[in-house]
Amino acid sequence: MQQKYRKLAFLSLTACLSVAALAACGNNAGTGGDTDSKAPAAPAATAGPKPELKALQIWQKDDYNTYPVAKFLEQATGYKVQYDMLPQDKPQDKLNILIASGEPYDVVTTAGTTDFKALYSDYAKKGALVDLGPLLDKYGPNIKAAVDPEALEAAKVDGKLYAIPTKSLFTVNTSLFIRQDWLDKVGMKAPTTLDELTAVLKAFKEKDPGGNGDKNIPLTVSGEAPFIANIVGAFGMPNFWNDVNGKLTPRVMDPAYKDYVAFVTDLFKQGLLDKEYAANKDATAKEKFTSGRAGMIMMNWSDVPAIMDALTKNVPAATGGFIPALTGKNGQVGLSATKGFDRITFIPKASKHPEDTVKWLNAKLEKDTFKTMAIGEENKHYTLKDGNYTPINPIFTDERNQANNFLTGTDDKNYPIYWQARVRKDMRLFDAWNFMNRVQPETTKVADLLGYAPYMPEFSKTFQSLNTMAGDYTTKLIFGAEQIGNLDAFLTKYKAAGGDASYKEVNDWYAKAKK
Repeated sequence: MQQKYRKLAFLSLTACLSVAALAACGNNAGTGGDTDSKAPAAPAATAGPKPELKALQIWQKDDYNTYPVAKFLEQATGYKVQYDMLPQDKPQDKLNILIASGEPYDVVTTAGTTDFKALYSDYAKKGALVDLGPLLDKYGPNIKAAVDPEALEAAKVDGKLYAIPTKSLFTVNTSLFIRQDWLDKVGMKAPTTLDELTAVLKAFKEKDPGGNGDKNIPLTVSGEAPFIANIVGAFGMPNFWNDVNGKLTPRVMDPAYKDYVAFVTDLFKQGLLDKEYAANKDATAKEKFTSGRAGMIMMNWSDVPAIMDALTKNVPAATGGFIPALTGKNGQVGLSATKGFDRITFIPKASKHPEDTVKWLNAKLEKDTFKTMAIGEENKHYTLKDGNYTPINPIFTDERNQANNFLTGTDDKNYPIYWQARVRKDMRLFDAWNFMNRVQPETTKVADLLGYAPYMPEFSKTFQSLNTMAGDYTTKLIFGAEQIGNLDAFLTKYKAAGGDASYKEVNDWYAKAKK
């Protein structure tokens, strides 16, 4: 319901955007478009005091204005900034109202998710944003040097750049986490193939390593995740959409879909997959694992400390870790790796200070300024040894834990290294991330091929509803409420609900992107 509400709000508010926002911004015409793109890269600073800027940010739990990073940035850049936040609930609706009314924010940072990308694209097309290209040529040498050119290109709308993207880190986040002590008790090693996985789960069921008798649950997952990470990668479908013979194809239309369903259905029939999985919420699956009843769970590496603390409280001798990327019968292997925008930053036409805003954004990406903003000062917030950044707590957590919310573009060559200080706050966290992202072969990481896709109306309109439709159907197949023989009938409904239009739009873009 919330998604439907947001879509309705988006449609009604954007209808007035072209009139209200542009009328409110009329006095700012030409603030970006008439700038001489051949001007020197670093012009002399103009005389006089710098204006106070007004920024609208994504929600965070602490006040931006009193958070230590804000004070540091004011000292480092010379710009005082008044930070406001979008609400945690329905931020898209609030942003629509602010843009449509011409509220004079100098800079806006939003999440980089599909819904916000849709808003950004619509604002740009309706002329409500400043064209940043000429301003970056004149005032943005650090931005152009630091931000990945591919990301900048992907952020363009109709060939023009209206936003500075903050890239998502290229990381694997979710896989299968196993009770190592259960493995030791049954005398087996972590599985590396689908056959080995089945054998391990059978041993968990039959040999009672948890001491729970027939109440042992070999594998538990949330019913909201019918496509089980790592297992689905062994069928060549690690992402929502995957390349099949040169065409991006959603999982439910992938030829491998039937084989995946058959495999997981067999696990369910043998009692190796939680018999209650369809009803499981995420918290339910975690409770089953942390209570000591389950031997394996699908999990994000960021959950490891909390899960292990809860587990060892109940089972003090318990140990655990992520299993390797599983290889399928055809040699396929894959763990989904994020690619795309973590957030996007744009300047509304209502901004009173577009040039100074770009200067501020540029100053934040001066190399030392960016590093100090992101992870603090050496030997105060972190230590550096052998190229590894390790946080000093509690000051790192107190003063830099939410520094990521101040990012407006990153030093894309160095930030993935600086960022590792954040996962070294707890070595269990680091070990989990490190195993999936550095110990595992790089070839097991499969990027989301739609990560840098532009806003596509048909795809965006039906993305969530089609995923829900496919997920519900897959769950029903696994526990027997639907039969795979009816797949063609389901696909007819799926395509009519937007699947065909989405497929065409995605592949029209993909054909051009591959050239």
